[in-house]
Amino acid sequence: MVRLRILLCVVFLVIVSIVALVITYRTTPLLPAIELPPSSPVAIGTPLPPEPSPTPEISNFVGQVNLIIPVAGVRPDQLIDTFDDARSEGRVHDAIDIMAAAETPVLAAADGKILKLFTSERGGTTIYQLNANGDLIFYYAHLSRYADDLAEGNTVKQGEVIAYVGDTGNAGPGNYHLHFSIAAVSDPKRYWEGTNINPYPLLHGRTQ
Repeated sequence: MVRLRILLCVVFLVIVSIVALVITYRTTPLLPAIELPPSSPVAIGTPLPPEPSPTPEISNFVGQVNLIIPVAGVRPDQLIDTFDDARSEGRVHDAIDIMAAAETPVLAAADGKILKLFTSERGGTTIYQLNANGDLIFYYAHLSRYADDLAEGNTVKQGEVIAYVGDTGNAGPGNYHLHFSIAAVSDPKRYWEGTNINPYPLLHGRTQ
């Protein structure tokens, strides 16, 4: 008789547990299935995205780029490093100013090609020159005028007269100088998007 009572109790507990589980399952809301978008297959042979180009370091060019001071008669000890100087509108100079008398000849700093002759509000009369290797842009600004017969596409030799010192653009009347900058570029067709490097270490110690 005792065994029967124990067996009935066990059966009762099992039935209660099953009923509780059924009730819990029915009252628990089912979450809607989330459809994840299939990942796009990558075709075999698809090239990987290019790695970002490293920022040019001035040490990569010192001793590797043979430049001359691009203003006739200016000595290395007359150069002043104004590359990091502040300018209006929160800008940094990113160039050096080479002081000289009006109409002093401006010389091609290296062999290369004239990419663009351009007049702007800030730079005045300007020249963009690509070097022979196609990886550096030389920018000459505040010019009074271009050399005779200078044209876009011309090949120029180092030391060739390409323009004359002036005070055009925002240089200020009578503030005659050459604004000279160098930019490392990966695409010469986008010559205005280069990374500026300091010309001073490349010119200091150089002579004509």
